[in-house]
Amino acid sequence: MDIYRVHVSLREIEPAIWRRIELSSQTTLKQLHRILQIAMGWENCHLHEYIVDGRRYGTADPAYDGPGEIIRETGVRLATVLPGPGAEILYVYDFGDYWQHDVRLEAVFPAESRIKYPRVLDGSRSCPPENSGGPGGYADLLEILLDPTHEEFGHMREWAGLRFNAEVFSVDAANERLLKDRSLAVK
Repeated sequence: MDIYRVHVSLREIEPAIWRRIELSSQTTLKQLHRILQIAMGWENCHLHEYIVDGRRYGTADPAYDGPGEIIRETGVRLATVLPGPGAEILYVYDFGDYWQHDVRLEAVFPAESRIKYPRVLDGSRSCPPENSGGPGGYADLLEILLDPTHEEFGHMREWAGLRFNAEVFSVDAANERLLKDRSLAVK
């Protein structure tokens, strides 16, 4: 079995929020969604889709999507949509905030039997809180949280959570969450 090392970065955020993840090339797009939710720190409470070469993959919403507009993500494997190093796909989470994640294949190599996949190797910065208004709303949130004298500081601090720190990311915590989700384990 081949292992993919992918780099995932959130668009329109500076300094960058990113993760480096190793996972099976046989991971389905549905499984990748769960892995990205855990690795990035999202709460999986919104719709998502992938865009690959102009085609949309995900779960069709009959209220918005016509027949054939969305390809079911369930059986589509990474090896199909990321055929070699340098290949990229776009993962969009939360159609209201429209968080765009670039997923780029960095390397392909054989699995090591002593390593549990998927795993997060590295990353930078916390994921934005859910429903923070996309990149623009998140920038506003950060600006307010940096100014304790701002009239909205107390409200936004409470809303974001007292433990929220934009600069902190824990590889260990992300990997603990991945290990707990047995549906993601590579056999």
